[in-house]
Amino acid sequence: MCGRLSQYRGIHDFVAALSMPNALANSVGDQPIERYNVAPTTAVALLHLQGDLLHADPVRWGWRPHWAKDRASPINARVEKVAHGPFFRAIWPHRAITPIDNWFEWVDEGGPKKQPYLIRRRDGAPIFCASIGQMPDPDEGPGEHDGFVIITADSAGGMVDIHDRRPVVLTPELAREWLDPATPKERAEQIVILQGEPSEVFEWFKVDKAVGNSKHQTKNLIESLSKTNAPK
Repeated sequence: MCGRLSQYRGIHDFVAALSMPNALANSVGDQPIERYNVAPTTAVALLHLQGDLLHADPVRWGWRPHWAKDRASPINARVEKVAHGPFFRAIWPHRAITPIDNWFEWVDEGGPKKQPYLIRRRDGAPIFCASIGQMPDPDEGPGEHDGFVIITADSAGGMVDIHDRRPVVLTPELAREWLDPATPKERAEQIVILQGEPSEVFEWFKVDKAVGNSKHQTKNLIESLSKTNAPK
């Protein structure tokens, strides 16, 4: 996963698709998010549970433990190692969902620049990415060490022609179980290793290379090149 995504629906649309009955503490706002080209290190709308209360907070995309000062904060965590490696040990219990509309990958097709592809669900529904992180304190607010990573898996089985890694995407039912603090760590690991959505759930197509520049945030970035280049 190269590290660009879109969040353009409103947070209430994502929560409605998640079908959680919990009361919502919303720090994201009620309007459509309308971010078509979200880059790492920026704040991303994240869903997580604090007790029985569902929180929607803007959280920095990227995290590292306090002792890893010699490297940049990773934005993703490999599902094969995330539950047992020392790097993410402190945040493995702190589960979250990154609700997105799509993500982008870049493919070397022989040109001077790699070609970006947009990947989304075929049914147009929101995408619920399994994530972990250091969340904002509900009483004290955001902290300087807050951040999150998206868990990724091997994309062999249909999407490897676009990229060899992809987010672990959960159905709403599994996303609710993943978020639930009562879900044992062993069961959480089983969910992300074995029960992510299969490749056939998704579709992908070429998009404008302007998506590589974070300054571009317009809606045309999520349109297929074949559509935008079609004769009028």
